[in-house]
This record gives sequence, C-alpha cells and structure tokens, in this order.
Amino acid sequence: MACEDRRVHTPAEALAALRALPCGERVLDVLGRAPAPAWIVGGAVRDALLGTAPRELDVVVEGDPEPVARALGEVVASHDRFGTFAVFADGCAVDVVRARAEGYAAPGALPEVRPGTLADDLARRDFTVNALALSAAAELRAAPGALDDLAAGRLRVLHAGSFRDDPTRLWRLVRYAVRLGFLPEPGTDALAAAAVADGALETVSGDRLGAELRLALGEPAPLAVLHAAQNLGLVHGLRLDPAVVADALLLLPTTEADPQLTLLGAVIPDAAWPRPFGFTAAQEHVLARCAELPPVPAVGADRRPSDIAALLRGEPVEAVAVAGARGDRETAGLWLHRWRHVTLEIDGHDLLAAGVPQGPEVGRRLARTLGRRLDGELEGGREAELAAALVDGAGRTEG
Repeated sequence: MACEDRRVHTPAEALAALRALPCGERVLDVLGRAPAPAWIVGGAVRDALLGTAPRELDVVVEGDPEPVARALGEVVASHDRFGTFAVFADGCAVDVVRARAEGYAAPGALPEVRPGTLADDLARRDFTVNALALSAAAELRAAPGALDDLAAGRLRVLHAGSFRDDPTRLWRLVRYAVRLGFLPEPGTDALAAAAVADGALETVSGDRLGAELRLALGEPAPLAVLHAAQNLGLVHGLRLDPAVVADALLLLPTTEADPQLTLLGAVIPDAAWPRPFGFTAAQEHVLARCAELPPVPAVGADRRPSDIAALLRGEPVEAVAVAGARGDRETAGLWLHRWRHVTLEIDGHDLLAAGVPQGPEVGRRLARTLGRRLDGELEGGREAELAAALVDGAGRTEG
C-alpha cells in the first residue's frame, strides 16, 4: 500500500528547495520580474513539495513565453506549434512554454493546442500530482485533489479519457509509480487496464513509444519499471533477470558503449522485439546481436584467446557484455578491456615489401600473427612479428 502519512512541504519550503538548485536563483528572479504571470510547474513542484531533488525545471507563462525564455539564458530550440522554448540557464536545461489548453482529434494523436490560462494548463496534465504550479512569490496552484493525492501517494488521472487521448501516459504511470513509490488509485488502475485491453498503444507511433521506452530505461530503477510495464501489458516477453543485467553493465566499457541499449539487450527475447519502438538501424543491429550472440565460452585447453577473438571480432561491445553475462564473465572482460585492443606493429605493406604476394594471403598471415600475439606465443616487437608472419601455414619462411 502507498504511504498514508507522507509529509507535503509548505509552498515556502518548496520554493526554498527550488531556489537552492544551481539555476534556481536565476529562474525565480526572472519569473518574479516577468511581464506576464509565470510559474514553475509539474514534476519540479511535486518533488520540491515531497522534499526530493527535482529532475527538471518547466516554466509556464500566461502570455508570450519568449521574453521569459530569453531572459533566462540561451535559447537552444523553439517550437512555434506548441509555443515552447528550450533554454540553457546557469548549467540547467529549462523548458519554457505558453500556458495552453489542448484537445485530441483522435485517440493517440498529437494534441491540438491553443493559448490558455494556468488552470487550462494544469487540467491538461497526466496525473493530479503533476498538476501543480508555484510562483516566485510562493503562491501554489493545484488541480482538485492534487495535494491530497500527493500526501497519500496516489496516481490519479484528471479525466476518464486521459489514457485514450494520450496512451503514452500508460508508460508514465508505471515510471512514476516505481520512481515515487506511488500507487494508481483504483479508478485510474481500471482505466489503464481497459486502455491496454482496447489496444490504445496501437494508436501511437513507434517513435513516440520508443521515446517512452528510453525514458523508462533512464529511470533510477529501470528493471522495476520494465517489470511494472510488463505486468500492465505495455510490453511482453522480457526476460527480467537482474543478475544478467547487473553483470552486463559491470562488463561494459564505460567510454564507448550505450548502457541503456545494453540493459534492453540483456532482457529482450529475440531480435524482432525492438522493431516497433522506432530505434535506428544501428541501434536495432546492436540489440539484435545482444539477443543472438551465444554466451561467451571460457578459455581452456581447447580454446585460446585467439579463438575468442575470432568469435567476437566485429561484435558490438554491448552484445559482448550481454553474452559475457550469460557465459564466462572473466573471458568476456578480458576481450572487452584487453584483447580487442591488441594490435600488430606490422601491416600489409611490410609483408608485401618482404615478398608475400598481394592477395588474401596477406590478411591471413596478419590474422595468424595477431592470434599468436594474443596467445602469448610472440615475444618482442616488430621484428618478431615480421618473422612470424613470413612463416606460411606449412611452416616455410617466405623469401
């Protein structure tokens, strides 16, 4: 059950928490001097009222948002259709939008927006606990029942058609439930189950579903979110083994890999699973190899480092990390962090100059020499490599 005695901070306490953010002083100063009423809204207010650190700052202006956006900092993007501005202010990303009302021409469609009041803007939001606004003067506005739901740890939609209008809210339901430790109230729970059963997600594009999936993967507890999503029927077939995921992420090289793709690759059942979610071709390739690459075998008497190199050469590092988590972690770690970086000092030009005929034989000799280097059979540098490469497969020396 959700906690019933959750403390909700006062507006003044929430304002102090927002002011303490790296860019909070600047944002609140600009809002206090704005030519039109301007408010911090949504998740930042929710989190400040709960006494937790806000993850983002969103500003709603009841009027032209552009002067507020430009007063805050550098405008890095704008969208005329929605009257939105993405701003970089004192090291923070801030979204500034015009207060608006919205409607949906069809289930799952993007909203049709028009200028509105703050009340209109709060009424269009996903859950009551996000329908909150705080001014620079500590004035708090909230949708009916929002503060009670916040105190009780409840997730409640603002109207019965919420999931039909925007089925991506189903993903937000599971994300907020896990992150905040909240529970859907019974009516919202029933509406969510009905929306899934009625095929609401089929009205949403793959790109939008993929964006929600990636947000889920970026949550503090992504496996728990995926588990909740699978329970609700948003996804199917995931193999949610925490040990495999944890080991894959531990094996992953930190500077050149995508942890979110690795996490997803560690739980999907097959290469076809990601296709409805709008991934790029390159991302789909990585995920496919995560699903298809067999577990990494251990090095032993009948399997040398060069054999592992031949098996894994060219594979995405994310896929090797997943295959290592399902197989021999030590061998996978050696490949990811050491063996794949081993190179020769010689190249094909050196072999041609030494009399090896141009053609596939050059590549075979280089690969064989690299294998000996990986297996610890070569000592010394360039001269030892060249001597080894000039011995052909039958043991004869070239030249």
